[in-house]
Amino acid sequence: MKEKVILLVEDNPYDEALTREAFKVNNFNQKIILAKDGEEALNMLFSNAIAVDTNLTEYDLIILLDLKLPKVNGIEVLKEIRTNKLTQLLPVIILTSSKEESDIFNCYTFTANSYIRKPVDFSEFVTVVKAFGDYWLKLNEAPPIFNADL
Repeated sequence: MKEKVILLVEDNPYDEALTREAFKVNNFNQKIILAKDGEEALNMLFSNAIAVDTNLTEYDLIILLDLKLPKVNGIEVLKEIRTNKLTQLLPVIILTSSKEESDIFNCYTFTANSYIRKPVDFSEFVTVVKAFGDYWLKLNEAPPIFNADL
């Protein structure tokens, strides 16, 4: 079984720490790589994806993407991921505080795999991360398309 790696795209240090702690509390020990804005996330993805042999994967990469990001917002990051042949099938889970119907609609229009609202309460957040982890880290099979040398 391939190692599952999470690319957390999150600009808020508090939310980053909260996410890492919720993973720890739930005993999910996956490697978490941080991108602090949308531009950094795209640079990480495409600097690694360009020279990839699409028949080989070393990791199963899962992207946890916030929407309200500096430089390049989350919707634009999602669009870029979905328009590139090497990244278009990567699981992208939106993890955001936005309750805007237009954000939900746009994320699913650009084929986000899931849209999860961040609870404010830590114990609720831990429950959400457990549900995320049980499905995306234990049950889901990712497409064998990406070699993340992160």
